[in-house]
Amino acid sequence: MLKKVPHTYVIVFGIIVISAILTWIIPPGKYVEVTKTIDGKEKTELVFFYEENLPEPYAESFNSQIQTWQVFSALFNGFVRQSNIIIFILMIGGAFWIMNQSKAIDVGIFAFLKFTRKLENNAVMRKLGVDNIIIVLIMILFSIFGAIFGMSEETIAFVIILIPLAISMGYDSLMGVSMVYIAAHLGFAGAILNPFTIGIAQGLAELPLFSGFEYRIFAWVVINIVGIFFVLRYAKKVRKNPQSSIMYEEDSYWRKRGQTESVEITYYTPTMAWIVYGAVLLSLVIFSVIYPVTTLTVGAGSFTFWILPLLSVIFAIAGVITLKKSVHFFILLLLGYTIIFLIVGVMGYGWYVMEIATLFLAMGIASGLAIDKSADDIAKMFLEGVKDIMSAAIIVGLAGGIIVVLDDGGIIDSILYGLSRSLGNFGNVASVGIMYVIQTIINVVIPSGSAKAAITMPIMAPFSDLIGISRQATVMAFQFGDGFTNMITPTSGVLIAVLGVARIPYDKWVRWVWPLIVTLIILGFLLLIPTVTMELSGF
Repeated sequence: MLKKVPHTYVIVFGIIVISAILTWIIPPGKYVEVTKTIDGKEKTELVFFYEENLPEPYAESFNSQIQTWQVFSALFNGFVRQSNIIIFILMIGGAFWIMNQSKAIDVGIFAFLKFTRKLENNAVMRKLGVDNIIIVLIMILFSIFGAIFGMSEETIAFVIILIPLAISMGYDSLMGVSMVYIAAHLGFAGAILNPFTIGIAQGLAELPLFSGFEYRIFAWVVINIVGIFFVLRYAKKVRKNPQSSIMYEEDSYWRKRGQTESVEITYYTPTMAWIVYGAVLLSLVIFSVIYPVTTLTVGAGSFTFWILPLLSVIFAIAGVITLKKSVHFFILLLLGYTIIFLIVGVMGYGWYVMEIATLFLAMGIASGLAIDKSADDIAKMFLEGVKDIMSAAIIVGLAGGIIVVLDDGGIIDSILYGLSRSLGNFGNVASVGIMYVIQTIINVVIPSGSAKAAITMPIMAPFSDLIGISRQATVMAFQFGDGFTNMITPTSGVLIAVLGVARIPYDKWVRWVWPLIVTLIILGFLLLIPTVTMELSGF
């Protein structure tokens, strides 16, 4: 008889307790910046000190505590630590709930499925499988986003869109998450131009920014082939027998939410929708005047273009066309522009979760007004959406408590130091493999790629010089170690948020995704071997 799997909240709290126990075992310490003069040049390095040996002023500010009753206060502090992600989830959930009341997503899915069924009339498309083509194209798109600008938190918003699409195509919520979250993190792991991981790591390793570009593209292609094959294989299984999905019972929520074919949709365009169109167009014109040109940064390169004026002209035309058909299509246009502006904002103006949440909130309010709802109705719908997604926000706060305990116990840097010292006199392949393992383990403790790069690269890069490994290979070990386990570690706020939004229990996610993670970890090691055995450009 199978034992009942603990609730996700119980699992997370258990990890918090284990983290507290570690603070009794591992001595606290800290990496501090030390300025040294080498060959007449001053150079700042990170040097590890145990707490009793910390120099001033670090000794005065460093205040580690063995964690006991703090396992309970960590829950509060975890919410504070992850407050930006929690608020982001609540705002996104409320905004999408408003939009969902318009039935625009349902209309869009019906139109999309109708279009794809027409493709089945084509013999070539029918042989390849229309659904397979759709899945592959969506995954490649999000993988590119992950590889170029490190899409991660943004996937939370897209999961809400792609899961209903996956359900309507005969799949499950795992497929919806795969098309967005898995795809983006395949790209994140095989990062080509990601400034948050590759950019920071190469800068700290004193390498030309985004050098080794050619081999990174090869690695990205290989990683995506393996990841997409895994997803397509699962898709075939679920499509053949939907009840074979481990999420079949839980997905009843999405199936009930998506049963709109039996609900007759009335196509209409209220006067208020035209007013919203005018207000949005006026806003776009104002922004186009303020920002006539935008510089989009893609990796180390950038290009400047009149993107906002162009988008304004397209919206002016597309808005009239969609409104003449129905308000539903106009709201889909608003959703499309929200996604486009998300990309422009991230790549052109350095947007993060606050700006993105604000953008989606504006979309939600505009959608509510367009279907002629009052301010009170919109507020009620927003609160219903917040209530619906509240469990996802709570689990993110709980997971934040893990890092709080490790941080307050002062053992995060000690764990990093202990792992780094395990590198000894091994061959090049073994050494780069150990670096990779260390980065992979560290990622469970510190899921933030930029923070991990700042701590580990100043140590790993000089060490690679001593053992005869190129710094570029060390950066790739960091890159793979940072990327793959993001899709399974419970300390990742983004993963926990995505699973919460998708209503996928963490234990079921682990059961489903672990074969892919193991495969990718092994693949990562194989891709590292040429970096120390072959002459590669940039290495």
